[in-house]
Amino acid sequence: MRRARITWQGAYHHVMNRGHNGEFIFESDELKNDFLTLLKEKSKKLKIRIFAFCIMDNHYHLVLENTTGQISEFMKTLNGSYGMLYRKIMGGKGYIFQSRYKSTLIENDYYLIQSIGYILLNPVRAELINNAKDYPWSSIGEYFKGKASEYIYNEFVEELIGSKREFDRLINDYYSKNLSVQQTEFGGILGNKDFFNRAKEKFDRRKKQQYVNRKRKDDLYFVPEEQVIWEFERKYKIKIESINTQTLKGKKQRAELLVNLRDYSNMKYSDISMLEPFGDVHFGSLRSIYKRAKTG
Repeated sequence: MRRARITWQGAYHHVMNRGHNGEFIFESDELKNDFLTLLKEKSKKLKIRIFAFCIMDNHYHLVLENTTGQISEFMKTLNGSYGMLYRKIMGGKGYIFQSRYKSTLIENDYYLIQSIGYILLNPVRAELINNAKDYPWSSIGEYFKGKASEYIYNEFVEELIGSKREFDRLINDYYSKNLSVQQTEFGGILGNKDFFNRAKEKFDRRKKQQYVNRKRKDDLYFVPEEQVIWEFERKYKIKIESINTQTLKGKKQRAELLVNLRDYSNMKYSDISMLEPFGDVHFGSLRSIYKRAKTG
């Protein structure tokens, strides 16, 4: 019987899956590109943040955040969709991937940066190239380019690392390093020695809370309102208090923020009405603004 992996909403993970019997399931550029397209599609649909990726000929690596608590569903749909696509293009029967995906739980931002550096150097360790930046099928070219990436949450990574110089140093540092992963009955753990016990306690508490909240199951997948606001402010480079609701642009921004708070955080209209951009909106009008924004 498979044991449940330790995770929770907001947990960081390094996940990897390999072709069945080591087969080259990403042997062409077209197949790698197809997998990237699915990665973008599925991560957006299930609202899973991808921080880094590396696609090799027979396996792939991802560093991600279990943003909505749906990591298992995300991995299932990603691998399943690619498997069907691969068989449609290449023919044959049977499994595409070797087994259940491997997952390493990451303790905090410090170890998250280590994991990103490690997977970006995978092609160098495999002796495919001498410089990781020359490999076209990783996310190494998605950072510090002055705009948001299609595939990954690059701005968050850039904020963690600090500068392009620090990013280059990270890549150089991890040329010959391995990750100190602890193997446990619940999967890999990357962190301090006591992290496993703390993570297991947190996971057990979440499982009990999920059972208590069974009647409101969907609530398990909502993200904190602070995160939604932070992402909105990063997107428009303004504080929500600075939205000029006297202009058409400002009204559209406010409507977008309303939709995000409702859809991603499940905030009540009464709570939303307490936020600065909605101070001049009658409480009863918020539902109408939401519906208009959703229908375009």
